[in-house]
Amino acid sequence: MALYELTIKNNSKRNGIQLDKGMSVEVSCNSNPVSHNSGKLVYEAFERKYGIDAKKAGALTSGGYTLIKK
Repeated sequence: MALYELTIKNNSKRNGIQLDKGMSVEVSCNSNPVSHNSGKLVYEAFERKYGIDAKKAGALTSGGYTLIKK
């Protein structure tokens, strides 16, 4: 399995949830974690680390993040 790091590019606030530039999570996945299972691993990682509903905040919108395979 590969380790991926997803980092938020810019500050944004959607649906009352603040995402700050630089917030990041690491997930282990066999393929791209954003497209795998509709990003569930990434959303769960944000919930664990920051206690936020990243799906509701639109964390995985196009261009709003960087994804690095480590």
